[in-house]
Amino acid sequence: MASVSFAVGLLPCSSSSCYTRVSYGSVRFPVLNNANSLKLSSSANISSPILHQKLCTVPSPLALRPRPLTIVSAKGYKMKTHKASAKRFRVTGRGKIVRRRAGKQHLLVKKNTKRKSRLSKMQERL
Repeated sequence: MASVSFAVGLLPCSSSSCYTRVSYGSVRFPVLNNANSLKLSSSANISSPILHQKLCTVPSPLALRPRPLTIVSAKGYKMKTHKASAKRFRVTGRGKIVRRRAGKQHLLVKKNTKRKSRLSKMQERL
């Protein structure tokens, strides 16, 4: 069994419109008598100041102005380029994907000039 208790109070500060809020909390830990359980010899209260805040009764003009919504996110993983695809395909200025025609690597002696010229041109990927 554990008991938890908190005390909240307002203390005046130097100016007449400000108060300091102090919160205290305490937790009581009982002694366990079971032989198989852990030996906890502490049943004392633990108390410490939890929160110190200044509360002003007159809001400032900056506090009345709504703050812009800020979205914070962790930096994600950047995808790596697939190098085999990067060597085979290009993207044109209009966003089309083009590729080279196959058949212009070897055995070019037996291919005529018109055929080699046609194989040199880029073809739009379907």
